[in-house]
Amino acid sequence: MTKKRTGAQMAAGKLISAIQKEWGNELGDAIAQSTEKVMDLAHELLQERTPERMRILLKNRTLTEYLGEHWVKHHPSTESAIAALEKELYA
Repeated sequence: MTKKRTGAQMAAGKLISAIQKEWGNELGDAIAQSTEKVMDLAHELLQERTPERMRILLKNRTLTEYLGEHWVKHHPSTESAIAALEKELYA
């Protein structure tokens, strides 16, 4: 039996997809390593399953702070996915 995914899980999945797209574009470049670390952070959020547990993992940081402000600034294509997840976390 499959479990119904929460809105936060779906938004985290979309964020992971956006990060994976960036990572795929960067393969072979030095920056790909930092993008892979950001993708790992996003997977950690997804594993928490509920908005409440995700917020605990964030430890009062914004999602941008959690992922890394420098990385987010240099990957603007992920901003809409970040905003969508934050909306789910703080709805």
